[in-house]
Amino acid sequence: MTTPTRTPYRSRLHPARAGFGRLLHAEWTKFRTVRAWPVVLGVAVVAVVLVCRLGASGSSTSGGGPVTLGPGGERVVDVFRFTHRPLTGDGSVTVRVTGLRSADGKGIEPWAKAGVIVKQNLDEGSRYAAVVATPAHGIRMQWNFTHDTAGSASDVATTPHWLRLTRSGQHLTGYESADGRTWSKIEDVRLPGLPRTVQVGLLAATPAHNNVHRAFSGTSETYGGGTVTATYDRLALRGDSTATAWKSTDVGGPGPNGPAPNGPAPQDAQPGRTDVSPSGTYTLTGRGDIAPALDGPDMVQMSFQGVFVGVLFMIALGTLFVTAEYKRGLIRTTFTATPARLKVLAAKTTVIAAMTFTTGLLATAVGFSLAQRVLRHNGFAPPEFPDLSLLENPALRAVVGSAALLSLVAVLALGVAAVLRNSAGTIATVVALVILPQILSFAFPLPAAQWLLRVTPAAAFAIQQGVTRYPQVKVNCLPESGCYPLSPWNGFAVLAAYAAAALLLAAWRLRRRDA
Repeated sequence: MTTPTRTPYRSRLHPARAGFGRLLHAEWTKFRTVRAWPVVLGVAVVAVVLVCRLGASGSSTSGGGPVTLGPGGERVVDVFRFTHRPLTGDGSVTVRVTGLRSADGKGIEPWAKAGVIVKQNLDEGSRYAAVVATPAHGIRMQWNFTHDTAGSASDVATTPHWLRLTRSGQHLTGYESADGRTWSKIEDVRLPGLPRTVQVGLLAATPAHNNVHRAFSGTSETYGGGTVTATYDRLALRGDSTATAWKSTDVGGPGPNGPAPNGPAPQDAQPGRTDVSPSGTYTLTGRGDIAPALDGPDMVQMSFQGVFVGVLFMIALGTLFVTAEYKRGLIRTTFTATPARLKVLAAKTTVIAAMTFTTGLLATAVGFSLAQRVLRHNGFAPPEFPDLSLLENPALRAVVGSAALLSLVAVLALGVAAVLRNSAGTIATVVALVILPQILSFAFPLPAAQWLLRVTPAAAFAIQQGVTRYPQVKVNCLPESGCYPLSPWNGFAVLAAYAAAALLLAAWRLRRRDA
């Protein structure tokens, strides 16, 4: 027995030949004449703005702590052991790094570093360029805190490596060599404002140990200072240097320029020391880091807590814009007037996307501005927390991106609704895709939580991040702290892919099934 094939419904009435512009006008008319839908949009705007402001009012800080700003005005960490001499004009510093090990018995950090550096002066946050060896990331050239270029993958824990840094005016060029004869260029950089006389020499630093223990019962984070010991030989300085001996300083120690050179290190700077053997071997023991500071709160992300609530309104709106027609049978009338079903789907998508983006942009812009005022009033003030202009990144990207997030969620709901044709099922499905991963990520162990926020549409909330993540800085990315494993635009692309897939599936079903 054969099963009869179902053929799509086709009205016997003569269809109107409407262009896409007429379809847009028809769908817009449907939207504005159903009074509940514009009301839902209005309530969504108010809810987003209020929750943004209320969320910010629950955040406070004492502020007033010491802040180190880098050349670009960013918050930085500039704490390390520095054995140095002044260099006037052009020149170079060369050394062979023979070893790098932990000095506290707790294991060496992947971004511990030893190498050569040219620094504007001994002040924290001053311009610099360095060529360093690390235990897990090979040879690197780093400059002005936020910049990093990889060299070879050499492991100085097992194989000594030569490093060189040359200065020509405001240009610094880094080199590396396995034998001291054949050199490979890593990077050439320009440091505007570099004075004629700079400090050059050796550095030793290691980030603090930062371990996270995460389970269903909660999260605990331990943070403690580490120390690293680096050994060097074949140290050579070429150029005009008036000093007769190398001096040692704990940059970032007590006082404006650290402890007195070659003097006893204070108790809280221990074990900062430099030993020089008669054979010319240098041993530096130090702590700290030379990198962007990523331990502060994300003031951009803190200003968008209302978007999470706005998502619920957009899910409902995108769903009902389709299912209401199926429930009342009006979809047959629509397809009678326009048999080209994909054009109808495109028109519905365009209208819902335009309306939700426009209102979402209004809500996020006002909500962000009010939240920023509240945060300033609660102690988040410069210089520790720089001013965020609405028209500049990262605030502009977060505001526009959050509005686009709300719009894409509505489009995702519309696509799912066109497939399921059921309001309850659609809302439950989209909530499970967008909202539930956010909630579950707070409970799951960290690798599982980050996996959830990589492969589900919830990844799009990364668009709200205002703190730039740098690959040369180890960060424990905790979902409850507003940190997402994907970059802002990569996370947003995950939601866009889900929305596109839902629309393609909806188009396929519309072509195969009746109204």
